Amino acid sequence: MYELIQVGKNTFYIQCPAKIGIYRVSDDEVYLIDSGNDKDAGRKVDKIFKEKGWKAAAIINTHSNADHIGGNKMLIDRWDCSAYSLGAERLFTEKPILEPSFLYGGYPFASLRNKFLMAKESKAKDIRELKLVAGMEYIELPGHYFDMIGIKTPDDVWFLGDCMFGASIIEKYHLSFIYDVRAYLQTLDLVDTLKGELFIPSHAEPYESIAELSRINREKVYEIIETILKIIENPLMFEEVLEKIFEHYGLTMDFNQYVLIGSTVRSYLSYLYDEGKAAAEVNGARLLWRKI
Repeated sequence: MYELIQVGKNTFYIQCPAKIGIYRVSDDEVYLIDSGNDKDAGRKVDKIFKEKGWKAAAIINTHSNADHIGGNKMLIDRWDCSAYSLGAERLFTEKPILEPSFLYGGYPFASLRNKFLMAKESKAKDIRELKLVAGMEYIELPGHYFDMIGIKTPDDVWFLGDCMFGASIIEKYHLSFIYDVRAYLQTLDLVDTLKGELFIPSHAEPYESIAELSRINREKVYEIIETILKIIENPLMFEEVLEKIFEHYGLTMDFNQYVLIGSTVRSYLSYLYDEGKAAAEVNGARLLWRKI
């Protein structure tokens, strides 16, 4: 774990729970793409950099989930560099209490204010303020989160953040976190059109062709859609829908899973409502969902 792997002339990644990308912009300066899940991850990145004689010119965060920005504060303080991201991701990076608050739907109780859901605060600048080296670019990849981006290095290596997950993760957990189902499916379509030498999702192995993994993720989304439609053939409250999802996929609920899967199921219900496939109705003091 935390092994440095070279995949292009100047492109590397660190093998860890949420892969960290690196592009070397000069002999001793690099751009870091995401920073790991906490300060311990930051220390391990710092150790690798010291061994290589590198320093960070910038940290580019694909998005603001805690496992992608958790090392920011430690590394920014250590290197006196800046972090960059897009749109709402900047706000969540600077005010990480927003992540568990958004997931829970209110002020998160103490067990939700953990490093898995809430990174340390760090300043973030707009990615458009960063002068990227020639041949480097970013694209918007919304769906999994608000304003997630992907990064292409001049070696034609794409770092894709969490726009898709590995087949083994999907097989084990079935539901990956999705904020906007329609945007997520559109992002998968976009990724299918990308050209490159290598594609590196944060939670999957690198692929020379991303189409097959994209298909697996897309098919799972459609499977979940059909599963939810079957569950709400008779009107049910959200908590009842969530319970049946956990039962159907044999998932174990804890506080983190409750908010992550719960938020995702709400996103699926919103998608089905907007697509005209599900209806929501208030019955007394209960909000009920049903298939149309």
